[in-house]
Amino acid sequence: MYRERMIRAVARWTLAIALGAMGIAHFVATRGFRIVVPDWATRLTRLDKDAIVIASGVVELALAAGLLALPRERRRIGCATAAFFVAVFPGNVHQWRTGRSAPGLDTDTKRLGRLFLQPVFVLWALWSTGSRAPRPRSRRAIR
Repeated sequence: MYRERMIRAVARWTLAIALGAMGIAHFVATRGFRIVVPDWATRLTRLDKDAIVIASGVVELALAAGLLALPRERRRIGCATAAFFVAVFPGNVHQWRTGRSAPGLDTDTKRLGRLFLQPVFVLWALWSTGSRAPRPRSRRAIR
């Protein structure tokens, strides 16, 4: 039990550090991330591509901070992080389909591999924070 908690803690800290680094990268290399934003996203949100990139960077930084600083909200933040990974997936598909390079994703193989990593990120966020689907109550617990 203790060992599993430690492994989850290391996984959570690693996730938070990765989210923080990517959040900072969204501010430093904004133009590099613009190509990931599909045109329909600008129409849907009424924001330009730079604003969407900055907003996603802010969200990544907030999630990273929450994972580290709000232990009582860990499960909710884990669910929010998983939802964020699901929300940005269309951008990853767009990048793969258009064949455009972004920081660290400069080949078709890397862009395709990124698509298969997305479910891993979702599961990582949920597992490392102890988030999971609610279990049905047993009859004994209801009495």
